Amino acid sequence: MTRTNDRAGAAGGERPTVVVGVDGSAASRDVLVHALVAAARRGADVEVVSSFAVDLYYLGMVLPDMSELRDDVSGRVRALVDEARADAAVSQLPGLRDIEIRLVVCERPPAVELVRRSHEALLLVVGSRGRGATRSALLGSVALHCATHAPCPVLIVHPTPVETRRRPRVIVGVDGSDGSRAALAAAMEEAVRAGGEVEVVSTYAPTDYWTDLASIVVPSVEDIRSRIREAAVELVDAVLAERSERRVAVAPDIRIEVLEGGPGEVLTHRSRSADLLVVGSRGRGAFRALLLGSVALHCAMHAECPVMVVRPVGDRTARAGRRESVSVLS
Repeated sequence: MTRTNDRAGAAGGERPTVVVGVDGSAASRDVLVHALVAAARRGADVEVVSSFAVDLYYLGMVLPDMSELRDDVSGRVRALVDEARADAAVSQLPGLRDIEIRLVVCERPPAVELVRRSHEALLLVVGSRGRGATRSALLGSVALHCATHAPCPVLIVHPTPVETRRRPRVIVGVDGSDGSRAALAAAMEEAVRAGGEVEVVSTYAPTDYWTDLASIVVPSVEDIRSRIREAAVELVDAVLAERSERRVAVAPDIRIEVLEGGPGEVLTHRSRSADLLVVGSRGRGAFRALLLGSVALHCAMHAECPVMVVRPVGDRTARAGRRESVSVLS
């Protein structure tokens, strides 16, 4: 059964929602697969959002029939959904049949629409690159806009398959900031949902002082590593205690690594053997006022696995909207 509503939430009931953006690019199918997996693990429904910019079609020529154009886009998205449902990583998922998939076809710019809908979502899923004019960029403009402005966690899917053969590994970078605390909590949740483990990574970089250190006491590398590990252990214990207070009994296996190097470079290197990399939207760097920190941006651009960008609790932005067509797939 298919029906059309004025708002996507009208048919959604009380179930939470995972929002995913698709644009017909080669990567859209993988992005949708990741969204369906995430929704099944959360007991959530899925909103599949696709948009078309009217001004791109008016090039001094006759404007095409917009209803026909919308119908064509809707048909292509339905075919994409059918392909994703048949994927081996999705077809046997428990809870797949319970997922209601809502198609949202609109004329708004995709980044604006996705951020608008993310305010009511558990998770926003986007591809690292799409069909835009800068397809060769390491991070597309839609992914960058969503990671910067969406209030919910944003999962940026790089063109890698969903791994199903080994125990999933979730890597999370921590630096003691509110952002990394939120990232650690999210990483634990993701690992529990996937039946995987968490690798907590903290980094340090030896400083090359240009002054005379003869009269200055500088901590040894061993002392630095010990202090960083202690801080990471305290953070892990604090997040686990919060889970216990919320009566969340299940906790994943957790390993703590203290590694030398810049956090962005270390985390992207570790991502080569991971199923998911989780980072806070902002850390303790010199540019904490930025909406998206340099480490999060580096990871979103260069990681070799999906990247989840998590905002501290209470970090919110607002967006407005226009007109859309929403279909519910049974």
